[in-house]
Amino acid sequence: MSCGKPHETPCNEVLAEVWLFLDQECDQRRRQKLEQHLDECGHCLEQYGIEEQIKILLARKCGGDHAPDALKQRLRDSIRRTVLEQAEVTVEYHPEGGSSVEIRSRRMELTED
Repeated sequence: MSCGKPHETPCNEVLAEVWLFLDQECDQRRRQKLEQHLDECGHCLEQYGIEEQIKILLARKCGGDHAPDALKQRLRDSIRRTVLEQAEVTVEYHPEGGSSVEIRSRRMELTED
């Protein structure tokens, strides 16, 4: 999904990482890139706003409940897998505990019906 305008960080990457951005689970450098894109792109900002409202609603309605750790881990794994598949992201885990992320974008042509 793209707004059709060129950006340093493509729309599909930003939208794939919006939950990581909302949860502040990306590093500062990546966060700045995503913020810059959201400042420039009304389409992604609108999508971000929707996701942000969903997160607020979930926190308000489910704020007192705590999910079991096993469920949280399964959800993280599922989200990570989905993001990696959709954004063509490769995560390499290092033996010392760190990881590195490579994001490849691909150009997608959208046609209007």
